[in-house]
Amino acid sequence: MKFLKASCCALAMATALALSSPVKAEDWSLAKAAEPFKGETINVIFLDRPGYRAIIKLLPQFEKETGIKVNYEIVPYENTREKEVLNFSSQGDLTVALVDLVWVGEFAENGWIVPVDHFTSDPSITDPKLDLKGFFPLLLDAFGTWGGTVYGLPFDNYSGLLFYNKCMLKDAGFDKPPATWDELLKTYAPKLTNKEKGTYAYVLQSRRGETQSADSFMRFLWPFGGSLLNKEFKSNLSSKESLDGLNFRQALAPYMPPGYVSFDHAEAVNALAQGQAAMLTEWSAFYSTLTDPKTSKIGDCLAVAPEPAGAAGRLPALGGFSLAVASQAPEEQQKAAWLFIQWATSDAIAKDYVEAGGVSGRTKVYEDPEIKAKYQFVEPLVQSWQKGVAVFRPRFPAWPAISEIIGEWGSKMQLGEVSVEQGAKEIGSRMEDVLQKEGYYDGKKKLLQ
Repeated sequence: MKFLKASCCALAMATALALSSPVKAEDWSLAKAAEPFKGETINVIFLDRPGYRAIIKLLPQFEKETGIKVNYEIVPYENTREKEVLNFSSQGDLTVALVDLVWVGEFAENGWIVPVDHFTSDPSITDPKLDLKGFFPLLLDAFGTWGGTVYGLPFDNYSGLLFYNKCMLKDAGFDKPPATWDELLKTYAPKLTNKEKGTYAYVLQSRRGETQSADSFMRFLWPFGGSLLNKEFKSNLSSKESLDGLNFRQALAPYMPPGYVSFDHAEAVNALAQGQAAMLTEWSAFYSTLTDPKTSKIGDCLAVAPEPAGAAGRLPALGGFSLAVASQAPEEQQKAAWLFIQWATSDAIAKDYVEAGGVSGRTKVYEDPEIKAKYQFVEPLVQSWQKGVAVFRPRFPAWPAISEIIGEWGSKMQLGEVSVEQGAKEIGSRMEDVLQKEGYYDGKKKLLQ
């Protein structure tokens, strides 16, 4: 199953939930709904990324209106899943779960998060304007839905985009960005790379860990027709298409800054921001970083386009999170958390959220003429979410273990410690061992979700 589309189940549920509340919109308010929960404190983990800094800016508005305190801890992404799992396993104090799209299966199957319909059945705490159909269907399905049940609402949503320095491209004789990966490598890269001046055509975040597995390794499978797994859930990494993509990644290395294999998002974004690299494929959420004069020198030279197309077409990355209510929390805190999640992902604050640096999962905000005119990322972002996006990372509970394998051997490939072919075989065999132990080959677990 190569592409993730919004499932019929999720859409049907979204429709039912959107219409389930008998309360009239004019009779419901966030302040009134929150009255029983004044003084409650809810706990949530945030990341040190633009979307979270944006919601933090807006938090005083929620706390003033509701009397509910939001206690947040900023944690590196690499430590977030482990920290949350330990908290859930020990019946800790988290009230709101931050759920990466590849964690939703694990969190749902372990009963750590509460289905949304548990709360939408209570009109006193559910905004009649919630409108789940107002989210991009792809996002609601990918980030918040498991087995046809909605668990969380999309928050901090990403699409892979091509950010580029149009001034550097113009100086090299180009009046538009490359449309294909092949064009980027063969035509653009040689003219945009000057090692004596320390300038390079392209930069790829590749640090060992989830950055290597999700942002580097997987990015070059789908556009070339490859995939991590075949329909039997066996490794597909030794297929011609997968090897074509991984070998292409190796071919880009001479046109990237030295040490790029150790670059995380911050270093890769900074390479474009400081004029070291001319092009970067990165999540839409980093647009605010690249347009901030405090962190970026690129200024008016910044431009945004869809990711280049490969032999299999234009298949940009999809990433993001949902916010879900933690089942371990006491009932009153769960209800307070549900009010916060609705507010944080609502149409009502979507424009303020985008203007503060976040990327909303709501469709309506991107129809706003001011937003469309002000933010270059809107058009390619909406295009990718409307047409469907390849899900690079399988959404099953075994992903974290597989990610570690890819992180190790994918890095070895880039560093030349093993060949692409050898690395693909190592990842494939180790990945199948994990899936075998997890019960995916004996019918204990569903193969595809």
